[in-house]
Amino acid sequence: MTEPDRRNALLVDLDGTLTDPAEGIIGGFRLALTAMGRNPPPASDLGWIIGPPLRGCFAKFLGDAGDAEEALKVYRGRYGTVGLFEAVVYDGVDEALTALRAGGARLFLCTAKPIVYAERILRHFNLDRHFEAAYGDELGGRFQDKADLVAHILATEGLDAADCCMWGDREHDVLAAGKHWIPAIGALWGYGGAAELGAAGAAVLCESPSQVPGAFWALPRVARAQPA
Repeated sequence: MTEPDRRNALLVDLDGTLTDPAEGIIGGFRLALTAMGRNPPPASDLGWIIGPPLRGCFAKFLGDAGDAEEALKVYRGRYGTVGLFEAVVYDGVDEALTALRAGGARLFLCTAKPIVYAERILRHFNLDRHFEAAYGDELGGRFQDKADLVAHILATEGLDAADCCMWGDREHDVLAAGKHWIPAIGALWGYGGAAELGAAGAAVLCESPSQVPGAFWALPRVARAQPA
């Protein structure tokens, strides 16, 4: 494939894609539920909260009888000091990012996590050196819809969607990218799984980070058709 036919910008999810954040996120979620007077489910039943915005996860769990904003405040009290570093970088992630950069890819973090946390996590695990820029939600939820965050990245960086690809582990990543005609690489080592990612329309599924550079370079650049 010639250079003009290749995509060159990769939007990269964080939780469940680069790191396994289960201990910090699930531990903080359970702590917040306890503080709200609820009996939290076992940690093994809460994998579904990793990926989506937590404001919505609290609202879904608490329903009309609970204050999701107060629960989020309790959660952030712990996560912002301890929980954000209770994560593990998946094996092969650093090597995959290195290979992508060496091949000419432009990498942009695209996470539903508030950027004030995401940037600290990247620095802590020495992953920030791979990225041109990092983008995430704001504490107030401005980019709670990940499709809005993708639009923000495209506009801020002056990127053509035809040059971009998304790499993530949940349907939210795939669907957000799809709203901008951007294909997605699904990370099977994360929290979505093949069925979820496939149903959302992921262009390709990878079983390990080592497969991502090849999958990315194999996706052709296809310009979006303009309306007649």
